[in-house]
Amino acid sequence: MSNTAAKSVVLVHGGFVDGSGWDGVYQILKKDGYDVTIVQNPTTSLAHDVTVTKRAIAAAPGNVILVGHSYGGVVVSEAGTDPKVAGVVYIAAFAPDAGESVSTLIANPPPGASVPPILPPVDGFLMLDKAKFAASFAADVRPSLASFMADSQVPWGVAALEGKVTAPAWKVKPSWYLVATDDKMIPPPAQRQMATRAQATTVEVVGSHAVYVSNPAAVAKLIEQAATSVVKN
Repeated sequence: MSNTAAKSVVLVHGGFVDGSGWDGVYQILKKDGYDVTIVQNPTTSLAHDVTVTKRAIAAAPGNVILVGHSYGGVVVSEAGTDPKVAGVVYIAAFAPDAGESVSTLIANPPPGASVPPILPPVDGFLMLDKAKFAASFAADVRPSLASFMADSQVPWGVAALEGKVTAPAWKVKPSWYLVATDDKMIPPPAQRQMATRAQATTVEVVGSHAVYVSNPAAVAKLIEQAATSVVKN
């Protein structure tokens, strides 16, 4: 292991949730000696979220492994070109190309793909149907926690879904991707396609969209693999 391997990790959550879901991953990384920052994005617009994330990158010591879950993958794709970012990790995440957004990536789901139970927008924000949240987002999370996640949802701004990436980090930074094989929010075939396009080092883990909550050990393992693989230029 090089002594210039990244020891700072910045974790970026996705839509409908906040950063608290990273707790299990955070505890493992901290125990293993990493400096960890959990971004609390407002998920109001891509530009706002990138600004908040870049602020966290700037404050982190040394070079950074930038990690995004779900919509957080869009945020890290845009923010990850920051010179302090040594590598980008996608956890069941969108990994858009230039000009793509969540809206464009979900526009034409394949036949038979699960359709997330997104309710009609209210005041420009989206929520998931609470009654269907666990089955679609967190099927392998303990029921009491899945219920809490449903009841503590963060409204997701339509403007954030429509935010288009300008220059994706995965084109210029080494990347890693964890495919959640039982995901009902982002179809696993779409995850594999994005991972392949990004030429990401890819692992597959049995898990729901909330795999970062239900299996933090697998997620932390991939992040640490990324951290020990990169050398800051």
